[in-house]
Amino acid sequence: MKYGIQLYSMRDLAERDFEGAVAKAAEIGYSSIEFAGFFGRTAEQVVSLLEKNNIELFGTHCGMYDLVNDYEGTLAFHKAIGNKNYIISHHNMRNKAEIDEFVELINKYQPMLEAEGIKLGYHNHSMEWLPNDDGIISHPELLERTNIGFEIDTFWAFNAGRDPVALMEQYKDRLLSIHIKDGFKGGRGMPLGKGEAPVAAVYAKAVELGVPMIVESETCDPSGAEEAQICFDCLKSLE
Repeated sequence: MKYGIQLYSMRDLAERDFEGAVAKAAEIGYSSIEFAGFFGRTAEQVVSLLEKNNIELFGTHCGMYDLVNDYEGTLAFHKAIGNKNYIISHHNMRNKAEIDEFVELINKYQPMLEAEGIKLGYHNHSMEWLPNDDGIISHPELLERTNIGFEIDTFWAFNAGRDPVALMEQYKDRLLSIHIKDGFKGGRGMPLGKGEAPVAAVYAKAVELGVPMIVESETCDPSGAEEAQICFDCLKSLE
């Protein structure tokens, strides 16, 4: 089995040694990386780094307004690094107006990106599964009103009281990937196998659906690299 890692998991290392963080992910055994920022590196430097470590680029976590504010520059960078999955890591949907604006932006930029060979996706936290200020649960709005792909963060869905396995089944035709993740209700993330989220059931469903699994561990305790290793070992134990 192949597993990816969201480099945010090792942000403590990446912030001071971006190249070292990518190398460490490859050394542990991850086959792909999902970036959350590039720390000032050029597209050429990113490509060289991936090639040097024989690790693939799965996708990136970015903001919608990167596209709005500089579409041509943002597109050029992502094409240059070979990115195929432009995943919005978060967007405010605190009321109906914000949902409507986001839906409009998705429906504008998604076909533009797809014409360039890039899929547009959305990564959830817990808030998208809970009523917003207007009493609207925002995630189903994206499912029904757009064609955006989804990266379901299984821990944040679990934290919001949702069954992540059922969501994976419901969203399977729109699922780009999952964040396989652990933690305790209340929002405390943990490395895989150290919390109460249904990691084994999520893993089995991902295998069944053939959905890419991206590790994200959030606490950097005692370090991001050590958490990344714990998560990788847990996944290997589930094979």
